[in-house]
Amino acid sequence: MLVSMTGFGEAHSQAADMAISVEVRTINSRHFKLNYRATDGYAGLEPEIEAVAREQIRRGTVQLNLFVDRQASAEDYRVNAAVLENYHWQLDMLIGRLEWTDKVDLRMLLTLPGVVTERKHSDHDPHEDWSAIGPVVCEAIAGAAKMRAEEGAALAVDLARNGQQVEQLLNQIAARAPEVVVGYQSRLTQRVQKALSDLNVTLNPADLIREVSLFVDRSDISEEVVRLRSHLQQFADAIELAESSGRKLEFIAQEMGREINTIGSKANDAEVSRHVVDIKSALERIREQIQNVE
Repeated sequence: MLVSMTGFGEAHSQAADMAISVEVRTINSRHFKLNYRATDGYAGLEPEIEAVAREQIRRGTVQLNLFVDRQASAEDYRVNAAVLENYHWQLDMLIGRLEWTDKVDLRMLLTLPGVVTERKHSDHDPHEDWSAIGPVVCEAIAGAAKMRAEEGAALAVDLARNGQQVEQLLNQIAARAPEVVVGYQSRLTQRVQKALSDLNVTLNPADLIREVSLFVDRSDISEEVVRLRSHLQQFADAIELAESSGRKLEFIAQEMGREINTIGSKANDAEVSRHVVDIKSALERIREQIQNVE
């Protein structure tokens, strides 16, 4: 089944000590590319997140934003005993020298700079939280993948419809081709007979047949029609493949364009030329849609 390269997914988790939020957006790209942004201290999880993303997304640019609000715990704070003792010693010295009656208050000492240090986010190993973050990331990516699959199904319907239109127009071209030769022969015969009657000259029928044969050779599109029919069948089969095949469809559309260009260059008929223009329009719509297929 076809898969679109555009999608969105999000997931959230709330625990006693941590709130996690993940947003995933995917857009078109020729290859897989991950753009990862995270709360300070969690950039180190990029390898794990890329591995999870690659499990469900083969092609496209993935923009993944990870937000982690980690509540502080007692383990995040440390009392610097050396600094605390130094403050206490200095204050004792001042109290004794200046004969102050105030006593040193421990609560006051704890508020002084450097006594209590808080562990920074950059000091925290993000892999310790992966067991909580990983499932949220998977859920958000799965949501984006689901949207991509739903849009892919709509793309498949549209691509199939355009392919059928190309086939119908090609059938009309194939049916018209013999009439083009007959019409050319009739017009050529009339012009030649008129010219010869004016000059009172006769023409060997073999010469007329030879001229018509040369026209048939120059304007013969039977091989192009056969190849284009084959490409249309390959196109229809690729749409139904179990695995999304954007690059294959892109190549087939390119080959279909080559064949219709050749048919157009050989066309010596207004009706055939009109059908060729309509087929080119359908192929352009196909190419635009394929750009969004994984």
